[in-house]
Amino acid sequence: MAHELTQAQLAAFRDEFDNDQHVKPIQHATMRNGVLEASYNPEIAAKLNHTFSVEVPTGKVSNQKQSGRCWLFSLLNTLRHQFAVDYQVKDFELSQAYLYFWDKIERANIYYDNILRTADRPTDDREVAFYLSMPGDDGGQWAMAASLVAKYGVVPKEAMPETFNTDATAGFAEALNLKLRRDALVLRELKNNEATAGEITAQRQKMLQEVYRMTAIAVGEPPVQFDLEYRDDNQKYHLDQDLTPVAFFEKYFKMKLNDYVVLTNAPDKAYNQAYRLASEENVVGGLPIVFTNMPMASLRRAAIAQLKAGETVWFGNDVGKQMNRKEGLLDPQLYQKDALFGVDLSLNKADRFRLGEAEVTHAMTLTGVDLINDTPSKWKVENSWGVKNGLDGYFVMSDDWFEDYTYEVVVQRQYLTDEEIAAADSEPVLLPAWDSLM
Repeated sequence: MAHELTQAQLAAFRDEFDNDQHVKPIQHATMRNGVLEASYNPEIAAKLNHTFSVEVPTGKVSNQKQSGRCWLFSLLNTLRHQFAVDYQVKDFELSQAYLYFWDKIERANIYYDNILRTADRPTDDREVAFYLSMPGDDGGQWAMAASLVAKYGVVPKEAMPETFNTDATAGFAEALNLKLRRDALVLRELKNNEATAGEITAQRQKMLQEVYRMTAIAVGEPPVQFDLEYRDDNQKYHLDQDLTPVAFFEKYFKMKLNDYVVLTNAPDKAYNQAYRLASEENVVGGLPIVFTNMPMASLRRAAIAQLKAGETVWFGNDVGKQMNRKEGLLDPQLYQKDALFGVDLSLNKADRFRLGEAEVTHAMTLTGVDLINDTPSKWKVENSWGVKNGLDGYFVMSDDWFEDYTYEVVVQRQYLTDEEIAAADSEPVLLPAWDSLM
């Protein structure tokens, strides 16, 4: 049944608003300063100081600039922190451009497979539409970054520096999206017109060569070999020549990628169960994107154990919610918009997932936690937005924000309970491409 708004209803709305004695100052402050500034709670800053009882030594933060590569930065941050400790090089940095290059090639390859597999469906089919929506974009998951490292290794930033198109990816993404969508039409037509397997393979190869060419033009070609040359914090000179990226990773980094589990907290789904998001996987034969869904207590305990052991923690979150970027504060009461507007804006975590309000929009790195009687009160967060945000790029996150807006932590299996390991090893439930954990 349709309900048309009447003039009488609109007049009643106006009268109710105009007769509220307290609303005008609120209206003026909000119109002049914006919703966020008008609803800002200054008391939050006082409780989110930068002192932590458990803290992993780290150096200068990285900067993803105008790109969506946080998932790569966060994994590389964990690796570079390990290198800094093991080899006494405080601000060592790994090349984000190197993994970005290979992600574009691998992502195009698996995209073509998905397009061919679904060629008999209409383009407005929900899964097909998902693949066509962002084939050349930047976003990703921990397992995607781990798959690239496992296959291609890593290189120092000096061996493949950032370029304009890695610092600001929108221009290249626009061109790549257009090319991949056009390729989808060609492949769908070949498949539906019963082209031979050889014809389709030849066309795929040509398309991938073109993607390689585009990426090499925009980003530069990745090194096949390089020399590792540096001075450590004691000014001792080191040179290791003719390393391949894979050999460098295997020789200098102790991280065993298969030993890690992604614990997630998605209360709209059953706990103690593994889930797989195959639609976002970027490397054929790479690590599957699998989440082990557990209550938040599991995520807290495992993350704290890993921090106490001296290793930082990759975590996925919804950074746009209740965040002050300049001051580097994260707290669910930071902006009190419900009080500002005088309306109820509360949703629990499960309902936010069900309604599309919850989303994993960013990845950052946990580098510390403040424990009061063994209970976390706040967390130290390394972001990848440069030194001009927060305290030299580091944010402070209240444990309440961790509860509400953290959805994933990546931890070693050794920090899991037997129950959590059993859940991680369960047969994963396949999630649809459009699931809220994407």
